[in-house]
Amino acid sequence: MNKTFVTKMPNHIGAFLKASKCFASLGINITRVSYNKAVDSHMLFIDAEGTPQQLAKATEELTAIGYLQCSEDNRSVVLLEFKLKDEPGSVTAILELISAHNFNISYISSQENGTEYQLFKMGLIVDNSDKINDFIEEAKKLCSVRVIEYNHAEKIFDNSFFYSTFVNELSAAMEISSEAKNELIVNTNLAMQILDETGVSPYRTFDSISHFAELLATSRGRNFSPRITYHNITENTVITLIEPPCGSNTAIIKSGEEYLFIDTGYACYKEEMLSIFRNMIPEFESIEKKCFITHADVDHCGLLPIFDTVYASAKTAECLRLESNNEDGFREMNPLHKPYVRICKVLTSYTAVSAEKLKVVGDEKEISQLIEQTGFFDFGELHFELFEGKGGHLAGESILIDYDHHIAFTGDIFVNMKEMTAQQAQYNLYAPILMTSVDTDKELCAAERTALFQRLGIGKWQIFGGHGGKKSYIVSNEQM
Repeated sequence: MNKTFVTKMPNHIGAFLKASKCFASLGINITRVSYNKAVDSHMLFIDAEGTPQQLAKATEELTAIGYLQCSEDNRSVVLLEFKLKDEPGSVTAILELISAHNFNISYISSQENGTEYQLFKMGLIVDNSDKINDFIEEAKKLCSVRVIEYNHAEKIFDNSFFYSTFVNELSAAMEISSEAKNELIVNTNLAMQILDETGVSPYRTFDSISHFAELLATSRGRNFSPRITYHNITENTVITLIEPPCGSNTAIIKSGEEYLFIDTGYACYKEEMLSIFRNMIPEFESIEKKCFITHADVDHCGLLPIFDTVYASAKTAECLRLESNNEDGFREMNPLHKPYVRICKVLTSYTAVSAEKLKVVGDEKEISQLIEQTGFFDFGELHFELFEGKGGHLAGESILIDYDHHIAFTGDIFVNMKEMTAQQAQYNLYAPILMTSVDTDKELCAAERTALFQRLGIGKWQIFGGHGGKKSYIVSNEQM
C-alpha cells in the first residue's frame, strides 16, 4: 500500500532525519521525497510504501510530533504594495498600523527607483478577510495601497506555507471540499516536481495551475457561453455541436425521435449543460439518455453519470471500469499525466460513471495498424464504421465514420485548432504545459491523424473533432 504524507516540518537541521527514522523503525520504505525551500520552507512530501497498519502507525507518530499538515490552517498571505515617500521614517506609520492589527509580516521588499517615492512590497499573514479589508482602508489614509495577486507576482513572496495558501485560493474559486484539499496539494507538488526536472520553473507550474483553475471558475454560471451550431444531415437527422469555453465538445445527434450524445465535457458544467439540453430537448427528462464516448479523458467524461447507456470501445470501457473501482485510469498510469489528471478531477468535481451503464461496441482486439476497423455502430439513419486508434492520444480512442453521409467523429485524434473560439484557445494552452504533452505518444497521434484523413472517400466531409468547430474537408479524385 502506498501513501503520500504531506509533512510540515520545522526548518532546522535534522528535521527530515527525524521523520526518516520514524519510517525506518516501522519498516516503511520511502519511494519519493519532494522539498523545495524556495517554494515552501516547511512542507515536505514523502511517498511511503508499507502495510495499512504500518502507515497508520506512521501517521499517528508524525501527528504526535507535529509533522503532519494541519487541515484547519486557513491562513493566507495577502501581498500589498505601499507607495511611500522616499525619506527617513516613511514606513514607520505603516508598520505601526500592521502591529495594531496584529498581522505577521512574511515578506518585505523595497528599492529606490530614482523618484521621490519607494514601492514597499509586503506579505501579510491573515486569517480573516474582513480584518485585512479594514486594514487596507486605514492604510489608504496614509499612502497609496495596491493589492498584488500571486498570479502576477514575479516570484512566490511567502515560503512558510505556500501550498496551503495556494490550494485555499484554488478551493475557494471552485468550491472544493476540505477533504479534497490534500489531494490537490499532493498533485500540485507532483506536477511541480515532474516539470521542474524537465526544466520548467516551479513558478510557471503554479501560475499555469492557477490560470487553469481561474478559467474553469470564470466560465461558470452566467459566463458559460458555448458556441452552438446546427448541421443538417438529412431531413430527419441533425447534429448539434456544443463547444464550451473549457473542456471537450458535446455533439447531439437527433435522428427521427432518438438522441445520441457524443462526449460530454467537464463535470463542473453539469447544471449549465443540463439547462442547454432541457431547452433543446423539452422531453429530455423522459427520453432514454444514450452517449458514445470517444475516449476516457476527464474533460470528455464529466457528465457520463447522467446517462442511462454509455457506448465505448473495449479499452475505453476498461478504463472507465477502473475509475469506477477507485483505481487509476489509463492517463493516471502515466506518471507525466497523473498529477494534471488528478488536479482536473478535483477542480471539476469528477465522478466516475457506474460500470453497469457501460456497453462495449466493436471488437475487442489488439490494434496493430495506426487506425483499425473494429465493427459498426448504427444510430437512426446513420451507419457508422467504428475505428480504433493505436493509442497515440489515449488507448481505446474511437473514430466513427459514416461513408454514406460523409460524417466523421474523431475524438482528440483530430482537434480543429484553427476553428477555436478565443476562450477555447486560451484553455488549451495549459494542458500541454502541465502534462508535457496532451498525447500519450505525440508522433503516433500525428501518424494516426494522417491515416484518418486517408481513410475518407471522395466527396465533401463534415468532421467533428474533440475540440474546436466542425471542419469541412473535400477529398477529390486527385487525392485518391
